[in-house]
Amino acid sequence: MESSQGPAQRLFSAGKRLLSSLVTAGETRLRLVVLELEEERARLFTLLLLSGLSLLLMLLGLGMLMLLVVVIFWDTHRLAAIAISAAVLLGGGLMLALLVMRLVRRHTLLKETLAQLASDRDLVESSRDQPRH
Repeated sequence: MESSQGPAQRLFSAGKRLLSSLVTAGETRLRLVVLELEEERARLFTLLLLSGLSLLLMLLGLGMLMLLVVVIFWDTHRLAAIAISAAVLLGGGLMLALLVMRLVRRHTLLKETLAQLASDRDLVESSRDQPRH
């Protein structure tokens, strides 16, 4: 039946097929983006919840430990015990802040989508560079 079509009709039908393929590929990529965003949101919520709980427990434990150290050295070196405890806490807090800054710079959002789009671009460029027969 295609042989009875004129060149304009064949060109129009090829354009429709190409557009349909592009829309389908775009829809697939969009679904991948949505899926990755949902996964990242769930992961972030879990991380925040667990981080908050661990922070609360660590603060309570650290407070009790500092209180124990100060009580032990109350009669002899109470100011030194308080100063050393404060220095250890500040140093640990600074190291954790630097670790958080390093983790924040790590790019993981939409990594798979960007990789798939790069792969698609490479395929299109390689097919464009190949000679046609």
